[in-house]
Amino acid sequence: MEELYRQLLIGIGEDVNREGLRDTPRRAAKALEYMTQGYRQNLDEIVNNALFETDVREMILVKDIELYSMCEHHLLPFIGKCHVGYLPNKKVLGLSKVARIVDVFARRLQLQERLTKQIADSVQQYTNAHGVAVVIEAQHLCMMMRGVEKQNSVMKTSCILGDFCDVSSTRAEFFSLIQ
Repeated sequence: MEELYRQLLIGIGEDVNREGLRDTPRRAAKALEYMTQGYRQNLDEIVNNALFETDVREMILVKDIELYSMCEHHLLPFIGKCHVGYLPNKKVLGLSKVARIVDVFARRLQLQERLTKQIADSVQQYTNAHGVAVVIEAQHLCMMMRGVEKQNSVMKTSCILGDFCDVSSTRAEFFSLIQ
């Protein structure tokens, strides 16, 4: 990847031997490797059996989980927050594991719509919850820095499963809590 970044810099007309750019191909390759680490992570290892027996039936909500991802269309970042709620079915997921699930999928080239669904499906898979709701609110640099250049646009996506979909009062409670 380092050589590819070097060629990209040359391709845009830069002098890769000037002081400020001498180590840029190495740094950029290392940064891209970090920003796409989700491809090299195993969700089973991340969750690491952090499921705990409970008789709690009320909604569990982890709100404002910051996320950083990259648009697969332009390779530019999108930045935002994710809200994850679920209705336990005799098991709860370790708190940090919810944020780690978000990161595993965010640290890949993504569409926000797909990211939202992947998070919801994974929480459902590991918890067997009665319902899962995920909302992501993000700003996309591909819309801010280029193209239509809309600085204040925010994309919101949701994935609603189980009782969140079937029970309107549960869905309404979730959306009121994330406001």
